[in-house]
Amino acid sequence: MASARLSWKTSCAHRCDCSKSHSAEHKTTPLTETGEALNAVADEASAWLALARVEGLGGGGIRRLLDIHGNALAAWRALPHGGLQAGLTPAVVKSAAKLDLAALEQDRAWLASPDCHLLPCTDPLFPPQLAETPNAPALLFLRGDPQLLCQPQVAVVGSRNPTAAGRDNAYAFARALAEAGLLITSGLAEGVDSAAHRAALDAGRPTLAVMGTGVDRIYPAHNARLAAEIVGHGALISEFPPGTPARRDHFPRRNRIVVGLSLGTLVIEAALKSGALISARQAVEAGREVFALPGSIHNPLAKGCHRLIRDGAHLIETADEIIAMLGPAALRLGQQLQQRLGEAARVDDPGSELLPAGLPGDPDYQRLWRALDHSPSSAVQLQQRTGLTAQALSSMLLRLELDGWIDARAGRYLRRSG
Repeated sequence: MASARLSWKTSCAHRCDCSKSHSAEHKTTPLTETGEALNAVADEASAWLALARVEGLGGGGIRRLLDIHGNALAAWRALPHGGLQAGLTPAVVKSAAKLDLAALEQDRAWLASPDCHLLPCTDPLFPPQLAETPNAPALLFLRGDPQLLCQPQVAVVGSRNPTAAGRDNAYAFARALAEAGLLITSGLAEGVDSAAHRAALDAGRPTLAVMGTGVDRIYPAHNARLAAEIVGHGALISEFPPGTPARRDHFPRRNRIVVGLSLGTLVIEAALKSGALISARQAVEAGREVFALPGSIHNPLAKGCHRLIRDGAHLIETADEIIAMLGPAALRLGQQLQQRLGEAARVDDPGSELLPAGLPGDPDYQRLWRALDHSPSSAVQLQQRTGLTAQALSSMLLRLELDGWIDARAGRYLRRSG
């Protein structure tokens, strides 16, 4: 399968502040000809954006198309005649033909904004722990640092209306886990989620918030300040395109991503019928550890945790117990990440590409040239691909820019055309 670049940016004349949501209502552009939708999509990043907006397609449908056609653009172009071959329904194929061009243009503008990223499943840094889960999304929209998604994580979930003790426990456990090096992942909801995110930030550690809306639509709205902090010290994540409002059926899908990103899920106060118990069940289905904090037999919010413990969840009294159990898995995940980065960075094979005449002959310059392409890449990405030090990379990029080999755009670098 063709590999897409991390954090794609599209060159778009219309730029927007990604902290502002899309218009609440799009004026849908009706399309009577399938060719109109096809012709509106001419590059890989736009194809991913378009596929994300096909109603009913989902991660499974996108993956089936990729298996057949190799990349998103080919998959998009094949939809009219190849959708049924991939097991898609006529309704899904019809939805693709009615692509909302106004929404697609707004998506492109969003993607061109600072800190806004698209992470497809073909990217070497798409989190492997999420890709392994049932019904995994095929792409993620992000605001913040996309490279954090591959780090060892623990999900902290629980009641939106916890007791004072429950809120304190969520904060204390999340802070201890964050200080131990585990990344805290939760759902930006009120109560336990918010306490867990706040604890990680107070510890000076990043945190990930998975949303049931587009990443530009903060829900609940009064968590806007917390969300802004997370963008600066972590990431907001969603499988839903920008502008997507909150819907009840979105939150189980959000919970699936929260637990799918994580090595284990810690449940702190949950009623017998709650989203936290759904998250715990999804964690079990994904083969992940489930930890539950016991409570008073008189507390109705402890009953969900007690049921989880009876069903086999780990009874937890200290953060150290979680750290001890997840430590080996975190180490393995770190080793897998290094291997994936190494595979993505194999750009120093002399036979992999013909070098242009006049390029500096130093092997480091040649390795850097192979790490560049015609899609903008950040200095961090180039450092990962080449293994060069930040100081050496900065000097070499400056020389290549002055010599006319590359262009620098908003802190990102790409080969100069022509």
